[in-house]
Amino acid sequence: MVDFDQCSCAGINLDKLIQPMILIFLAEQELHGYGLVQKIMNSPMLKGTKPDPTGVYRFLKSMEGKNLIISSWEFVDSGPPKKTYRITGEGMACMEKWITTLKIYVRSIDDLLNAADKILEASGVENSRYASETPADPSIKSANPIP
Repeated sequence: MVDFDQCSCAGINLDKLIQPMILIFLAEQELHGYGLVQKIMNSPMLKGTKPDPTGVYRFLKSMEGKNLIISSWEFVDSGPPKKTYRITGEGMACMEKWITTLKIYVRSIDDLLNAADKILEASGVENSRYASETPADPSIKSANPIP
């Protein structure tokens, strides 16, 4: 039997979206790595699931190598120094490209869901698209609910 909680269909493979999340969060404000991990974890996309911090730091290092972000050390009186990250001009351009790409994905996914709904409706499955949808925030409404 398939464990759907650990299946890609449950949305557990969203690590590809970590980069645009980092760019967006750093466009809002400079952050330490730990602060980024917390913001990613608390995003609606991950629903409180903590991302692998090592993976996030790998993304940060890779993004810094591509000049999408830069870092500086913040020295404080108590505790170890902290690395603060901020977005660069190239990072802003990358974020804009991500936004365009994500909008295309949203339209494509919506088209795919509409096609699946028609198939399921034709096969007698009731309220296929939103029957089991339980958004993390009940105030969030889908853009295209099926009447």
